[in-house]
Amino acid sequence: MQDATHRDEEEGRSSPARPWPHIWSRCYFALQALAGACWWIGVFTLDEIRATTLGDLPAGLIAWFDMPLFVVGSLLVACGLRRTVWIVVPWILIVTFGLLAYSLVTRTAGYGALLMIASSVCSVLAGTQLLLGRIPTELLLRGPFAFRPAPSQAARSHLSRTIRQLILFWLVFLCIIPAIIIQAEQRLGLAVDFALWTRIFGICVLVLASCLGIWSAVTMSTRGQGTPLPSAMPNRLVISGPYVFVRNPMAVAGIVQGMAVGLVASSWLVVIYAFAGSLLWNWLVRPSEEANLEESFGDEFRSYRNNVSCWIPKIRKRR
Repeated sequence: MQDATHRDEEEGRSSPARPWPHIWSRCYFALQALAGACWWIGVFTLDEIRATTLGDLPAGLIAWFDMPLFVVGSLLVACGLRRTVWIVVPWILIVTFGLLAYSLVTRTAGYGALLMIASSVCSVLAGTQLLLGRIPTELLLRGPFAFRPAPSQAARSHLSRTIRQLILFWLVFLCIIPAIIIQAEQRLGLAVDFALWTRIFGICVLVLASCLGIWSAVTMSTRGQGTPLPSAMPNRLVISGPYVFVRNPMAVAGIVQGMAVGLVASSWLVVIYAFAGSLLWNWLVRPSEEANLEESFGDEFRSYRNNVSCWIPKIRKRR
């Protein structure tokens, strides 16, 4: 009885926080319904909107399906009919893949495909949060990304492993994925030429951010006796080197590198890709990572977290 009472008391204390994920999700679907309605009004009143988002597709035929399934469906979800998510989200995914394929083949309706990709990502996240009450971020931290302490090895071994991870990260996230985005950007007719000074600025930023990334990685492996990947977490809390200024200098370096690659390659979609990655990392990965650090290092990490900011260095006032 005591255990049941204690559990009921804990559930009673936590219950006020539970509606918030649902409220935010329903607000998103309400905004999506409004945006969808405004978009269809624009499609039937402005030829430019129709051409840039639908190309030569039959707007009238698509509207017969999209208005009830996308606009009305999103509105019903916003009004509290949660099960409607199982209709709205699959429809959005179908439209996204179909419109993206059409845009890549015909090189038209690029902005429509881009808007639907954004709608798909946001709808999946909002729908998951609405149905489960949260986003299951633990699914991202499995296998090679599960939190494990690094094995006891010489500092040279940790450094060698860290360098290999860094090279792989740069290859995948700063070369391969941006190259795919740039190709898609050109196929969709969304490419824009940046000014020469912007590209030169991007090169300078890329070099500086890369130096920060290398400095952070070397500090992590030599001082922390581990690697940046969760599968070999440091055995010591690293609070020296660039970690004196921000708690996540490697994440800062990676995000800035991605944006710099976009500037150098004259690709605004790569810049958005890097920025979106920062949001996903900050909201989905960082809380789990910091919870693991708090569990491993306790008061030492809590003190460090209270005194060092996550992204922007704090300006300390002189007394």
